[in-house]
Amino acid sequence: MTLNLAEFAEQTGVKYFMISFTDLFGGQRAKLVPAQAIADMEKEGAGFAGFATWLDMTPAHPDMLAVPDPASVIQLPWKPEVAWVAANCVMEDADVEQAPRNVLRRLVSEAAAQGLRVKTGIEAEFFLLSADGSEISDPLDTATKPCYDQQAVMRRYDVIAEICDYMLQLGWGPYQNDHEDANGQFEMNWEFDDALNTADKHSFFKFMVKSVAEKHGLRATFMPKPVEGLTGNGCHAHISVWDMDGKKNVFATEKGKGPAGELGLSQQGTYFLGGIMKHASAMAAITNPTVNSYKRINAPRTLSGASWAPNTVTWTGNNRTHMVRVPGPGRFELRLPDGATNPYLLQAVIIAAGLSGIHSKADPGKRHDIDMYAEGHKVRGAPKLPLNLLDALRAFDRDKGLKAAMGEEFSAAFLKMKHAEWLDFCAHFSTWEKANTLDI
Repeated sequence: MTLNLAEFAEQTGVKYFMISFTDLFGGQRAKLVPAQAIADMEKEGAGFAGFATWLDMTPAHPDMLAVPDPASVIQLPWKPEVAWVAANCVMEDADVEQAPRNVLRRLVSEAAAQGLRVKTGIEAEFFLLSADGSEISDPLDTATKPCYDQQAVMRRYDVIAEICDYMLQLGWGPYQNDHEDANGQFEMNWEFDDALNTADKHSFFKFMVKSVAEKHGLRATFMPKPVEGLTGNGCHAHISVWDMDGKKNVFATEKGKGPAGELGLSQQGTYFLGGIMKHASAMAAITNPTVNSYKRINAPRTLSGASWAPNTVTWTGNNRTHMVRVPGPGRFELRLPDGATNPYLLQAVIIAAGLSGIHSKADPGKRHDIDMYAEGHKVRGAPKLPLNLLDALRAFDRDKGLKAAMGEEFSAAFLKMKHAEWLDFCAHFSTWEKANTLDI
């Protein structure tokens, strides 16, 4: 049984709670509440002005209340007197439908109503930069192929081990850490969980990594493409669906029929995959939500020799050059998302697209087992992923089914604010423009 937050404070010695919510742009917002006041906050919620964050509201809106979910509470391992707790946004006694955690909670409930329990794991890649973000923090990290470089990972042992120790302490089941494919880039993996739990952990992980990096005089970034010419930050998602007891993987099958069945994916799993393929171009607005995102998924050859990111809507077996790979029975990996994706909206859009595929018995299309980087030109008929954020937003706007599944209020708010962001970007004058057009 979950303790209420006052009891949690009494048992742990916590003095303050960070009541936290995530806005449409993935920004984490919080109020620091003393433990003596947490009982009232747990009932009433902490008050926020929604307009002051990236939500589609005006200064005239009433208070938005962030009601903490005690099941999500995490005592900060690096500052044990403080606890972080995810909150659900409410206004005038109703859920704020555009709030990302509420979008995910609703879709988790829709899946549960069909007897489905979506479980996911994510691979959140990040760079460790100098404190001002201007360069890779390790001047010796210069190898052409730095992936799994043991010297480089040990030079950042203090940071990586501290974060991993904290995940062990929290019971997340971390199982490996490595230097990734770009200079200055790292990845840390922990066990998969129910979609909402994964989203909460993902949100807290980003906060934790940034906090520990700052403690060591560094800056951590999950930006999709922070360094030109290097591999970008992905956020690959591993997806499986279980019965409500969490004991039977309904995606798993013995060697079945068809291209997906041969890989151990059940008929229901194949339909779910079909939904991901069907909605992929529209999903990109959520999984790749920034202007910078499209410098990762449409990247030219990187220093290491491969971008490790897709640019075409294709799927395969155990092959990392496609948008989706099925590495083994009962699950598949979506390689589209990047480090900028909102932890809650990522999980929500996966469930929305997958349920759509189950309902429509969507065909995922042909399985391609080729090296897409070397032979992708041979694929005919597979859609190309959006070239930029505007194309992705337009694809999302056209996808009436996905918009409805994500919620009309959310979709309208997201599109409105992201279009404004695109226009702001277009109004920016870059050094490239002067370099290439000053003398035209």
